[in-house]
Amino acid sequence: MILVRRFRVLILMAFLVACALHIVLDLLPKLERSGAQPSGEPGCSCAQPAAEAAAPGWAQARGRPGEPPAAASAAGDAGWPNKHTLRILQDFSSDPSSNLTSHSLEKLPPAAEPVEGALPGQDPGVLRPLDPGHRPLLRDPGPRGPVPPPGPSGDGSLLARLFQHPLYQVAIPPLTEDDVLFNVNSDIRFNPKAAAAENPDWPHEGPEDEFLPTGDTAVDSYPNWLKFHIGINRYELYSRHNPAVEALLRDLGAQKITSVAMKSGGTQLKLIMTFQNYGQALFKPMKQTREQETPPDFFYFSDYERHNAEIAAFHLDRILDFRRVPPVAGRMVNMTREIRDVTRDKRLWRTFFTSPANNICFYGECSYYCSTEHALCGRPDQIEGSLAAFLPDLALAKRKTWRNPWRRSYHKRKKAEWEVDPDYCEEVKQTPPYDSSHRILDIMDMTIFDFLMGNMDRHHYETFEKFGNKTFIIHLDNGRGFGKYSHDELSILVPLQQCCRIRRSTYLRLQLLAKEEYKLSLLMAESLRRDRVAPVLYRPHLEALDRRLRIVLQVVRDCVGKNGLPGVVEDDLSPEHRASARR
Repeated sequence: MILVRRFRVLILMAFLVACALHIVLDLLPKLERSGAQPSGEPGCSCAQPAAEAAAPGWAQARGRPGEPPAAASAAGDAGWPNKHTLRILQDFSSDPSSNLTSHSLEKLPPAAEPVEGALPGQDPGVLRPLDPGHRPLLRDPGPRGPVPPPGPSGDGSLLARLFQHPLYQVAIPPLTEDDVLFNVNSDIRFNPKAAAAENPDWPHEGPEDEFLPTGDTAVDSYPNWLKFHIGINRYELYSRHNPAVEALLRDLGAQKITSVAMKSGGTQLKLIMTFQNYGQALFKPMKQTREQETPPDFFYFSDYERHNAEIAAFHLDRILDFRRVPPVAGRMVNMTREIRDVTRDKRLWRTFFTSPANNICFYGECSYYCSTEHALCGRPDQIEGSLAAFLPDLALAKRKTWRNPWRRSYHKRKKAEWEVDPDYCEEVKQTPPYDSSHRILDIMDMTIFDFLMGNMDRHHYETFEKFGNKTFIIHLDNGRGFGKYSHDELSILVPLQQCCRIRRSTYLRLQLLAKEEYKLSLLMAESLRRDRVAPVLYRPHLEALDRRLRIVLQVVRDCVGKNGLPGVVEDDLSPEHRASARR
């Protein structure tokens, strides 16, 4: 009987200790605010500019326009989310096949919840000057010139000449209602002043007319991320001359960040950032300097994901005229003001610390490389990264995930079937949807794209469900590209060697980019020069692009020598083929 009573007492004590620990954890933000310095410094012991020293503390409520500081301070407790809100915030897709899954606006925390039945306002997206704390991340990158005007235009621009070439003027078939991802009522106009009045939590700053629509049509009032979404169709992720894409790239580098959360799933840390205009992007922080190569003893599945590879992949995809990579831009992020002070994810916030070098660091939670030994540290709190625009929410535009037929084994000793069977492509072509030439040709495009980057990590791909099998492949998750400039991984080209099929349009563009007057490395250098974290690629990576392009063309020539030109090159530019595509 005495033992039973002692056991009950032990259970009661354990329960009380757990309750006390929970209360202490919940009081952490209040303790930090109470122990903050009078200057308002949010717990950072490193030297910061005066503008940064006045940044709001952790979990401090973002005041509304005209709200006195005292009221904002009194609302500090409201800035800390309850458990239910945290669970909603962390309810992100853990599908490892996609790192660009968008999420419903209903899942956002209350501070970023949109007005029901209305679209968010549009930030003017004016580029701000680079932060004075920004330091070059190459050992000797050379002087930075002024950022050229956005868009592939201007006198003497090699990109402008390329995009004016007839191969880059081929029109897509006329679009029907079934060929566009969204059927938009263009008569609906969004009034951001009314939205701000109905939703006081809308993060609006500045003059009242700052976000007023100035265009002639209702669509002009939409934010750039929404213009990008409604421009998606059966044949392309964005059109060649869509001005919203360049505007969206500027937004990714300049829009105010209002909330941050960790993306669940995946092997390495990624953050989901929400902007003032309710757009969302996937942030991949910098882990390596530009000139660092992947060690030769590293397996492809244990390599770091490189933020600059995501940026370069978008530009390469556009130069190849695939237009299947969502817009990606580089950005310098203040880890204190733009991550720690705006996140509502306790798991992320608890991993922040100050390093012995007096730099702000954090490591988050993920399968690999999320520990103090692999922490991400700023200089002192500035960190570089890539921001990839989200695709439309899965609730609005479902996507289907496909296993890549030439997926690697992801095993240290085993080989995949395609690595040991030279006739593997014949088996693939008997399996839907690869029994039609369209999907096989898309796989060949993706193979060439991956080989030019050196990306061995293409295990899955995605398509929009609405368009069925007659649509393009979305080129997502390119962070493991551009890892080696001194080695060309020829196994990436096995699908092309086994199938010996390629689109005529792709083949002609590759031949064009191999010419001196349209050299691929020069085009990439000019395109990447517009990014805010330029130089994006180390020069040997640019030179490797030209070398690998010659290898691709040689593989196609070998195929033509075996099977003849008609048996290898599919003429997708002929009027008959285009009429068939329309049908």
